[in-house]
Amino acid sequence: MSQALSLLPATPADVDAIRSLTREAYAKWIPIIGREPKPMQADYAEAVAKHRIDLLYLDGHLAALIEMIPGIDHLLIENVAVSPASQGKGLGRRLLAHAEKVAASLRCPELRLYTNKLFAGNVALYLKLGYRIDREQASNLGIAVYMSKSVQA
Repeated sequence: MSQALSLLPATPADVDAIRSLTREAYAKWIPIIGREPKPMQADYAEAVAKHRIDLLYLDGHLAALIEMIPGIDHLLIENVAVSPASQGKGLGRRLLAHAEKVAASLRCPELRLYTNKLFAGNVALYLKLGYRIDREQASNLGIAVYMSKSVQA
C-alpha cells in the first residue's frame, strides 16, 4: 500500500510539532554522547523565523523535517530529523535530495552539514550520498564532522 507524502514549509504554528519531532528523533543519541544533542535544545520559534524548515508529512502526520540556512556560497543543512516511527523508510534521504534541489534553486554550489562523529550511521549515510569529510573539530561537546557536497545548478 502506497503512502501519501507531502512537503510543506514550516510556519510559526508548527514550532511545537517541530520541537517535539526533533526531541523524539534525537533521543536515541543521548546514551551514545552522554547529553542531549544540540538540536534537542534549539529555539525553534527563532529557527522558523530565520531559517527554512520544510516538513515532510506521511499520510497526513508529521514524519520528518529538514532545517536549512542559505549562505552566500552554500546551503547549510542545520538539522534533519525523522520520527522514530518513520525511520528506515528513506525519508532522510528524500529530505537530503530535497536540499540539493533547494540549493540548486538558490544557485548555491555546495551543501554543507555537520554531525557528531559518534553518530557513525549518519556519517556513513552522508558519505554514501556523496558528501565528503572536510574536517573534524573537537570541542567540549565532542568531535564534530564537517561535510560538504557539490551541487549541480
